[in-house]
Amino acid sequence: MLFPTHLLVAAILGRLSTLSIPWLVVGAAVPDLVDKSLGLVGIVDLYHTVGHSVLLLVVAVPIALYHSTGRAAAVGWGSHLAFDTVHMVINGRPADVLSLGWPVTTPPDPLALPPIPFLFHYIGSPSFFLEIALWLVAAVIVLSDIRPDLGMRRRVGGDE
Repeated sequence: MLFPTHLLVAAILGRLSTLSIPWLVVGAAVPDLVDKSLGLVGIVDLYHTVGHSVLLLVVAVPIALYHSTGRAAAVGWGSHLAFDTVHMVINGRPADVLSLGWPVTTPPDPLALPPIPFLFHYIGSPSFFLEIALWLVAAVIVLSDIRPDLGMRRRVGGDE
């Protein structure tokens, strides 16, 4: 999934919950900010490593239990991992889910593309169309906030 869409999903989660939208977005940004940076400077060969590892639960859970901002950041991080997992599976690369166990497990044939080549590889994939749908949902939510007359209100009897 593309980085901006992870941020969008976090914002939608904030809109649908009482969690802090800024902290959800921060949490959703962390995996790619960490792993893409490590990959680009050559510290690791893959772009899903420490930031995408479920082994970080040992850090995320105590932070989430400590305060609501930590909870929001942990949920944002978790949403990033969840949507990356969906992306890997629907794009026909379920073995890539093993990257969630890094460094204990790694995919047998990882994609290992830097961000820009990945973008060109990704356009037109099934997951790409899922992202378009998410952006359309976000547009409807924003438009319903701006223009309540567009029909997002729930009708209760009558012909309002």
